[in-house]
Amino acid sequence: MYAAEAEYLAAGGPGEATFAPLAPFFSPDVVLHQAEGLPYGGIWRGHEGMERFFAAMSGTWDVFDMVSQNFLSETSPLVVLTHVRARARATGRELDFPILQTITVEDGRITEVRPFYWDTAAIAAVCTNYHSADDRLPRSRTVRGSRFPAGAAAEDPADHPRMGGGVRLLAEHARDR
Repeated sequence: MYAAEAEYLAAGGPGEATFAPLAPFFSPDVVLHQAEGLPYGGIWRGHEGMERFFAAMSGTWDVFDMVSQNFLSETSPLVVLTHVRARARATGRELDFPILQTITVEDGRITEVRPFYWDTAAIAAVCTNYHSADDRLPRSRTVRGSRFPAGAAAEDPADHPRMGGGVRLLAEHARDR
């Protein structure tokens, strides 16, 4: 998966490259459930849906760095706690946030992904010029004390994946079981 992901990202990633190198890691019937309150919310089905999802994520985030992943379950469904540092493409604002995901794997392929975000309102606000009524989100480029430096970006997409890195890690982990 790592080589396929590196090839995909090197060729331009979502919207530019073919999804074919990543396809073997997902069941043809894969279902991804994203919270409706997110800019890329909804249910994404099959390989075409996953490709559209990666394009939507890429359009939303300039940087989406999975800082750490802790596997809380070793069998399917996997339960993974991921710490993310991201920068919104539209606003340049940054956010640190956790995602807890359940990932179902059958016959070595990902069949279902259900991410649970800690604060979808904060994510939506970072991606727009919206500020909450109580103005709990600062108007600066850094949200809630993010330690993610402004202007920082991955030097090599294969080393610091924006979108598919977690998929690579999850698929490799699932195959090792």
